[in-house]
Amino acid sequence: MRDQDNLNVLRKIQKKPNSTQREFAKELGFSLGKFNYCIKALKQKGFIKIKNFKQNPKKINYLYVLTPKGIIEKTELTVNFMKMKMQEYDELKKELKGK
Repeated sequence: MRDQDNLNVLRKIQKKPNSTQREFAKELGFSLGKFNYCIKALKQKGFIKIKNFKQNPKKINYLYVLTPKGIIEKTELTVNFMKMKMQEYDELKKELKGK
């Protein structure tokens, strides 16, 4: 799984922990299968916890929670993303000056 996908999923979970998988997938532009795969990988790595609760007797919902390890990972991915974007910016700036 790409770091950018991990970062996007972790950010969405932190913002809206009680969204459904379908809602997350739609907002991220993922198929439901891809989102499910991402969630399982993040859970296996210990970055998120998935808690199920009953909102009403007919329906079970899930709550997605970032673990302390997940918060650290999200921070590291964000820093790496920002470094990459700054490097791209510097390269474009040099390229434009050269023309």
